[in-house]
Amino acid sequence: MGILDRVLRAGEGKKVKALAAIVPDINALASQMSALSDTDLRNRTNEFKSRLERGQTLEDLLIESFAVVREASTRVIGQRHYDVQLMGGAAMHAGWVAEMKTGEGKTLVSTLPAYLNALSGKGVHLITTNDYLAQRDAEWMGQIHRWLGLSIGLVIAGSRGNPAEKRVDYGCDITYGTNNEFGFDYLRDNMVVELDQMTQRDFSFAIVDEVDSILIDEARTPLIISGAVERTDKNYFSHYKESVERLMRSQNQLINEMLKEAEELLKDPEKEYEAGIKLLQVKRGSPKNKRFLKISKEGSLKKLVDQIELDYIRDKRVSEIDDELYFSIDERSSTIDLSDKGRHQMSPNDPDFFILPDLSMSGDYNDLTEDERFKK
Repeated sequence: MGILDRVLRAGEGKKVKALAAIVPDINALASQMSALSDTDLRNRTNEFKSRLERGQTLEDLLIESFAVVREASTRVIGQRHYDVQLMGGAAMHAGWVAEMKTGEGKTLVSTLPAYLNALSGKGVHLITTNDYLAQRDAEWMGQIHRWLGLSIGLVIAGSRGNPAEKRVDYGCDITYGTNNEFGFDYLRDNMVVELDQMTQRDFSFAIVDEVDSILIDEARTPLIISGAVERTDKNYFSHYKESVERLMRSQNQLINEMLKEAEELLKDPEKEYEAGIKLLQVKRGSPKNKRFLKISKEGSLKKLVDQIELDYIRDKRVSEIDDELYFSIDERSSTIDLSDKGRHQMSPNDPDFFILPDLSMSGDYNDLTEDERFKK
């Protein structure tokens, strides 16, 4: 059974003891590692990678790799991992939360699982809360990993100007950065239209500093990317503004003429129904017209117009009312419908421009998938 398997299979109360059991094996290699020359110690990185290629696992290399990192740290930055830090490194490699107080060396602990997992070549992310810590750790702890032959990247706001440069940082064995920058780069990668604009590669292993802050406190605030909306070459509003204004003037003139006709017809009691038709046209063409609203205050006329409208709806002849208008307004559904007359005035060369085609009438529509119908 592998080292990590023994730890993972341990009960909650025995996990610390299981982690502690790893420490003597690492300490046993201390004299052997200290006896190696700098070159031989560095060469252990290539040896580990070769062993992985031959089928060994990261767990098989845990004891030796931790011993190598501890010796390298002693030589490069003058700091040697304590036993409890070795236990913390193993816990991080197992994917656990390792709680350590300020001053107990969390930053140094991270070098152990970072090195081990970087040996796979799949990349390791070290995620912290701010630019200062990310840059400090990349320069400080990065010395150990560079000395051992690993590449170090840094992703913080403003550090790189284009995707190609960021892709280099994400392609390093170990990449330091802030949670916001890692998150925003992920969002940006999901917005690109070309693969060569992406910056991140597949995710493998990450170490999160201040995990309670990043995964709980800061996670409450969503990352949002916003920017200027791309302007299209065709500005339909400006193009049709004058045509719409002309259409409105034509409709208003037509409505005024219809109101005048209705008022004349109302003088003859026998032509009251004919006047009601004219008023119905006014209602559908300009329901907020002040003259029409004033006339409608007379209860009998309002009832007449409503009755005529019901008659036309029942007989499905509403289009006959609307045909003389440039457009009709349906207040119930808050819609405006251009008539043939209105479409010809708006676009005399292509009146069908303002008609939404009925796709269901096309011959191959029923043969399309739901996704193909949506795209069409």
